Amino acid sequence: MNRDLHCPLCSAGSALFDEDRRRPYYRCERCLLVFVPPAYYLPPDAEKAEYDRHENRVDDAGYRAFLGRLAEPMMAQLEPASRGLDFGCGPGPALAAMLRAAGHQVALYDPFYCPDSAALTAHYDFITATEAAEHLHAPGIELSRLWNLLLPGGRLGLMTKLVTDRSAFSRWHYKNDPTHVCFFSRATWQWWGAERGVVPEFPAADVIIFRKPTG
Repeated sequence: MNRDLHCPLCSAGSALFDEDRRRPYYRCERCLLVFVPPAYYLPPDAEKAEYDRHENRVDDAGYRAFLGRLAEPMMAQLEPASRGLDFGCGPGPALAAMLRAAGHQVALYDPFYCPDSAALTAHYDFITATEAAEHLHAPGIELSRLWNLLLPGGRLGLMTKLVTDRSAFSRWHYKNDPTHVCFFSRATWQWWGAERGVVPEFPAADVIIFRKPTG
């Protein structure tokens, strides 16, 4: 099999899942991640140009309400003054502002807008990644790195829209964003958690929270 058609999350083989006029989509035979082959990734300048079109301001009430789907269940699980990382924070880190307002310390990392490599060497009580996982070119490496930055008992909270079935996927607007290159389902996150001995929580639509074991 062409190496490009191996799953970027678990390296298993894949089969064609769907195809549109823009690109094909493959699904992993093991973890069920749906992904776009690397040949269809945008170059960095074109990828950033797509992100620059987004208007996610820190003071946007609608955007903050959207982020609240993760922020509220995450904060309910955190100890006071916890230390966290907002991974893929973008140019308007609204979630970090919300968490800081609640008394938590939040470092920022984004490969385009806040490329602070030091943030990826510290350890944290919690890590958030909102609307970031679907952009990862190497999700197996990147998600494992985030997991390793978590302290025992720490939380990893993610927001990304979830695949349901092939019929819905073929009509799904979410796959039409050219920067979205991997698509997770509940089953994918359950597989990923099982590999680490944890069971994910799904407290709200498209929200996933993992708790790292203490032992």
